[in-house]
Amino acid sequence: MQRDWPLRIGAEQWSALQTAHATPARAYHHFGHVREVLRHYADVAAGPGWRQPAEVLLAVLYHDAIYQPGRRDNEARSAQLAREHIAHWLHGQVDATRVADLIAMTARHGQIDDAALAADPAIEDARHFLDADMAILGAAPEQFDAYHRGIAAEYRGHVPGPLFRLNRRRFLKALVGRERIFLSEFFHHRYDVQARNNLRRAITEKR
Repeated sequence: MQRDWPLRIGAEQWSALQTAHATPARAYHHFGHVREVLRHYADVAAGPGWRQPAEVLLAVLYHDAIYQPGRRDNEARSAQLAREHIAHWLHGQVDATRVADLIAMTARHGQIDDAALAADPAIEDARHFLDADMAILGAAPEQFDAYHRGIAAEYRGHVPGPLFRLNRRRFLKALVGRERIFLSEFFHHRYDVQARNNLRRAITEKR
């Protein structure tokens, strides 16, 4: 997997990263999600390219390293873990602050507009990274449905079912109501139509 990466992740760091994603047990935000985002990372690398490929790669690897349903500090804690691992294993090789900043952006679930990104000198990297994390919305129906079920499973026992379904439907409606679901042209052209089909189907399904 690491053959075409801009930096090498050693065995100890890789093991620590996978262990983090296995705790607690997750139905969607596990290392399988990371692998899927890595696939999109490779697509961008082969297409428009990355300005800071090493920093974005680490943001992909760590953005859900710490995840507990219902907590509001998952992204901040994941960013901190990334900083600690970088200091321990990759000191001086990457911009740890940039990695942490990218991870922090995922707290907005891709709902960051151009005005919020305007001051970012690597704005296209930010757009592509956030879109890669949200690209599951434009996946094939069966893959999207597995994601949708996985999110529900993760919140089960943390949020009452009726409240989860209400908030989830509001979130999906807000996404489909946006003029642009994806921030970049690259992901917009690839996934917008399928994403809207998936979202509308999920909103109208009976539960």
